[in-house]
Amino acid sequence: MTPTKLAPKREIFGWAMFDFANQAYTLLIITVIYGDLFTRIVVGDSPDYRTGNLLWSLSLAISYLLVVVANPICGAVMDFSASRKRFLFASYLLTVGATALLYLVEPGWIVPAMLLIIVSNFAYAIGEGFIASFLTDLGPRKALGWISGLGWSLGYIGGLLATAFTLYFLGEVSLENYDTIRLVGPFAAAFFLLAAIPTFVFVRERGQKRALPAGQKLVTAGLKRLKQTWQHLPQFRDLRILLISVFFAMAGIYIIIAFSFIYGAQVIGWDEQVRVLMFVTVQITAALGAVGFGFLQSAIGARTTYMLTLLLWLLAILAIWQTPGLTALSHAWFDVNWQAQYVFLFAGVLAGASLGASQSAARALVGVLTPNVKAAEFFGFWSMTTKLAAVFGMVGLGVMQWAFGLADAIIFCLLLFALAIVAVLPLNESRGSAVAEAWQDQVE
Repeated sequence: MTPTKLAPKREIFGWAMFDFANQAYTLLIITVIYGDLFTRIVVGDSPDYRTGNLLWSLSLAISYLLVVVANPICGAVMDFSASRKRFLFASYLLTVGATALLYLVEPGWIVPAMLLIIVSNFAYAIGEGFIASFLTDLGPRKALGWISGLGWSLGYIGGLLATAFTLYFLGEVSLENYDTIRLVGPFAAAFFLLAAIPTFVFVRERGQKRALPAGQKLVTAGLKRLKQTWQHLPQFRDLRILLISVFFAMAGIYIIIAFSFIYGAQVIGWDEQVRVLMFVTVQITAALGAVGFGFLQSAIGARTTYMLTLLLWLLAILAIWQTPGLTALSHAWFDVNWQAQYVFLFAGVLAGASLGASQSAARALVGVLTPNVKAAEFFGFWSMTTKLAAVFGMVGLGVMQWAFGLADAIIFCLLLFALAIVAVLPLNESRGSAVAEAWQDQVE
């Protein structure tokens, strides 16, 4: 079979622009602004916000659980009907609409806020799987690392621009500033709406639409195809190994995405200027990590690159957890009077580099191990795995911080990344790639 050729530059750019666009949602709503707004203002159970943190965890966990149920079925339907673009467009519109409606939430409106977060995050998260399924169409397997890295890097640049604008013009998260900061919802929606337009203009719908058997509905045909694919999964041993590792890694990553800025506000007690500096630091290092490790993957392989990013995560979590200890050591060893919030920035550098690199490397490695004719289905399994991991991570950390406090609960992430490293050790990239190529031959 002829290897997949590199797609036109405009199509790769259009695909990567979806990452650029949707990072406005991730950062403004989940990580930097609305998570803090929800826990401290909408719920507002000071002084430790344990109930707010728990409800935030549950909202995200419910949305991810919905993705776990829906994504594999959607993937099978999309592959059968060659309709990935239509599904992506529907998820995009739902994300934009539900995010814009967050403006209407008032302090104390806990249930409406939770419902809108569940709907918007479901649509955003399932869209991640839809856009990822186009990756295998964009180039040969050896090129998927830098293509995936380009998308993730552009994503962090988009997030940097969107959040910098928000922090500068909308100000701090506080009850006094609520009438202004609530605009974060409409702004994130508008950014996503406009920045994703190149995706729908340039990205092509590949694949062949299959005719429905007489008397059968599209969902039924998709479920039948999904059942057949599930039966074939034992042949994809290395993909199964990877998905187990991804489960543990993404559980840890989703915890950091959802709680890092909450951790900075509640545990570290940072100033507003340090919060902004942390955001900029993480975005720049994440973009550099995604691009750098993406090109490194072409030289040393996807598996090795992925393992290096997991090791980097272990260092990052240790630095987050031990920020007070590192602050004390800096006083004792170097005789400097640094505050903990500035030492926390060092953890931000490690976390940022890990964040961009690990997600990009995992997505590319899934592409290496996936047959082109089953891209939507297999990336559906990948998305299902990552979102099931998010449910596990959110609920796990939510319960632990409710019982022990957020400062100590963060060590849960150390265990998750250690398990991810152990799980991926048996993976053989060459063997898995060969199986994917062979499957294409027998299908076609």
